[in-house]
Amino acid sequence: MAVLGAGLTGCEDELATGGEGSTPPPRDKSPENGKGGQGSKDGGAPAPLWTKSTSAQTYGDNDELVTVDGVVIASGDPLAALDGATGKERWSLPGGAVPGAPLLLGNGTLYLASGTYDGNVIGYVPGSGKETWRSHLGKEYRQPRPIAVDGEQVYVIAEILEADNSSRTNVIAALNSTTGKVAWKEQRDLGTEQNGIHAAVHGRHLVYTDFKNNLTVRDTATGRQVWTQKTTKTSYGPFVVHQDLVIVPQGRRLQAFALSDGAEKWSVEAEEFTLFREPSLVEDVLYIADSGRTLWALQPGTGKKVWQSTALKDAGAQVPRQFVKAGSTLYAATDLDPQGGIHAFDAKTGGLRWTFNDKTGDHHAWLVATDGKRVYALHGKKLHALPV
Repeated sequence: MAVLGAGLTGCEDELATGGEGSTPPPRDKSPENGKGGQGSKDGGAPAPLWTKSTSAQTYGDNDELVTVDGVVIASGDPLAALDGATGKERWSLPGGAVPGAPLLLGNGTLYLASGTYDGNVIGYVPGSGKETWRSHLGKEYRQPRPIAVDGEQVYVIAEILEADNSSRTNVIAALNSTTGKVAWKEQRDLGTEQNGIHAAVHGRHLVYTDFKNNLTVRDTATGRQVWTQKTTKTSYGPFVVHQDLVIVPQGRRLQAFALSDGAEKWSVEAEEFTLFREPSLVEDVLYIADSGRTLWALQPGTGKKVWQSTALKDAGAQVPRQFVKAGSTLYAATDLDPQGGIHAFDAKTGGLRWTFNDKTGDHHAWLVATDGKRVYALHGKKLHALPV
């Protein structure tokens, strides 16, 4: 979904974090228990429980690697679900996921844009790959892609076709997650794009950003636009919705806006000439890194610091852009390799315990997911299961 975005943010951080030839982080000198989040007995990263080659076709978006119902799935063709414990294939779907479209989970269902580009949006049981739901927006629309889901609706973006089969505008629509019928559809403004969308739903609010630096909120019941505003400089990646706030990184500022009217509620500034990366909300703590290699843990409701860590800066480590938590360890995936990987931090202090890298030299971004039992790290076409 974010080919351009991944390239832009990657270039920004390449300048800020050293890129080729940057120094890998040292191993933690005081591991605990010698396993999982605590590292190996010699203080380094743990050895993978298993490693599998996959058909992954990813662009670095967080929702291109998911784990649910005992399986782990990476976006690709064919789309394959691997058993989380063993790495063995559970099921495979020819045609797979549309490159750049999310693996969207909700209501116990995996929602995908049809890999045959026939205009369908399809729902599958994640654990078995069985199709359970299908919807078609209409012949006058092309390439509908699901962007968000709640308990009642699946939200999609699609191109509006002209008489000559070209497209200059796009539509956002809601599909009933039971019947597949169109609940509402609204044409977006001329000049907006259907690519580069990141979205989230909270109650009556559907929130999304795009490549045109728009931050927009719509009413989920009617599709009516509640408010929209231009952002100054986004990371072209995910944002966070927490209770009645949407939290968006914009250059050196991290800002929280009220979902009801777009009023700014709080903001945090990084040091001059540094840029905030993508935020993650994990167990009611907002984690975010900046290009100056500072890692922040914030209260999402107020923006107040829980802690701030310079462990990345001290180690000369690559800057992470995605976070998950298992046990007492915060795991973070870096952007374009070289010598990045999966960082393991002490979730209470931000101390860096170890960094896992598969040493393939692949320049794809790392992605991370967890089921609480294992941590899954995707790098290019290699999927690794790490112990917790």
